Amino acid sequence: MSNAPVDNGRRRFLTIATSVVGGVGVVGAAVPFIASWNPSAKARAAGADVEADISKIEPGQMLRVEWRSKPVWIVRRTPETLKSLADHEDKLRDPESLQPQQPVFAQNRYRSLKEEYMVVLGICTHLGCSPQHLKDGAFAEQVEGVPDGFFCPCHGSKFDMAGRVFESVPAPLNLVVPPHYYVDDNTILIGSSEGAA
Repeated sequence: MSNAPVDNGRRRFLTIATSVVGGVGVVGAAVPFIASWNPSAKARAAGADVEADISKIEPGQMLRVEWRSKPVWIVRRTPETLKSLADHEDKLRDPESLQPQQPVFAQNRYRSLKEEYMVVLGICTHLGCSPQHLKDGAFAEQVEGVPDGFFCPCHGSKFDMAGRVFESVPAPLNLVVPPHYYVDDNTILIGSSEGAA
């Protein structure tokens, strides 16, 4: 047995150092474990629900999010845009969205749960191209008297600000409205209908 004096400073240092290294090890093991609870990129691409924060979208702006590897457009329509949707219904192929691929709540002029917001897949129903958003009068070159809308550059299909397809274009159907609901005033959950989540 040694009678050497005990170095309390060294003992404290070793205790603290061992605790720090152990703590780092626990955090290092916990981070991947907790991250594994989130859906993988493959699961998200396959159809996991996607939350969209709409709190910062100004009237007239569009937010793009990805769901099932597809673009989803969320447009906050202005009061003028909403009013103008009635002005060109005689030029539309399916103005009330009665085709069977539409959800029941989209079978109206606005095609939305809340009139102010349009939520559609940004994919042309003809051959899957992504239409361009033409606004501030630019769409009037495509359809006279309609200032805003979506134009597909691949084959010339045209859609209004409710995603309704115009007559005499290749696209047979209105833009698809994905399943979604409002979690609260600032959040949309895309991928599930309310009550199905």
